Amino acid sequence: MTLRAALGVVLAALPSCTAPAGVPGGAPAEPPSAERVAIERPVDSVEFAIIGDFGKAGQAEADVAALVHGWTPAFIVTTGDNNYDDGAASTIDENIGQYYHDFIAPYRGRFGAGARENRFFPALGNHDWRATDLKPHTDYFALPGNERYYTASIGPVDVFVVDSDAHEPDGIEAGSTQATWLQQALAAADGPWKLVVMHHPPYSSGDHGSDERLRWPYREWGATAVIAGHDHHYERIETDGMLYFVNGLGGNPNRYAVKAPIEGSVVRYNEDHGAMRVFADAQGIRFEFVTRAGVVVDTAVRKAP
Repeated sequence: MTLRAALGVVLAALPSCTAPAGVPGGAPAEPPSAERVAIERPVDSVEFAIIGDFGKAGQAEADVAALVHGWTPAFIVTTGDNNYDDGAASTIDENIGQYYHDFIAPYRGRFGAGARENRFFPALGNHDWRATDLKPHTDYFALPGNERYYTASIGPVDVFVVDSDAHEPDGIEAGSTQATWLQQALAAADGPWKLVVMHHPPYSSGDHGSDERLRWPYREWGATAVIAGHDHHYERIETDGMLYFVNGLGGNPNRYAVKAPIEGSVVRYNEDHGAMRVFADAQGIRFEFVTRAGVVVDTAVRKAP
């Protein structure tokens, strides 16, 4: 059994699990083990944030960071592009630490005190990979496993961070070393909610569109939902019984137009920046997308079987 852990903040149980109507609109390294990070003291429920394509210092990122801090989340997950434009060491603290240093441990930047234990779990994006050795990223963060793809378990939620970039030495296709790791890690996880987080979306109606190389059998492997970024809009797609999200409005001021909706697209939004707020307990999980003005654009709920 894995250690299921989280901050010592017990949240209220989820409300009734009835979803409202959608809103219109080099050489491969050894794969990391499925060992999970521990954030102390078991709890029965947890609230956390997911931000994407956020790492561009400026007003939009500042506003989303203020929104997220106002939720006092237990932890933050990102869908990548944490450090625009080139993933450089010279910009990483300004783009990340300036806004989220209090979630990062150990934090050695110049913007204030860090967290007592790490509560910031980033996925890699294509802009982060522009520093091809990833040294700015790996020097800045202390993450599990190989720091490119890894697992964190917090309360009733298992988060599986995948590196979806083509530079990933362990591959991004369904038969790759990385995908085998994910399948095994999902099978080993003992929590009710299993979220796969990456940068490039398997399904998207946005400017970049869908990346079919990443259409792995997530549902068959036991995942609850897949959350990606890359396209700078928000979208919820439901296909083959799986929830897919595009969450790319976290701070880059360049929001992308949404194209004709792909099959299964339920909600599409690109009018303002924002973040996902997630509540989970043993009975259910609720995903919200909230704008920096505090408007709840979309809500999706799943109940435990």
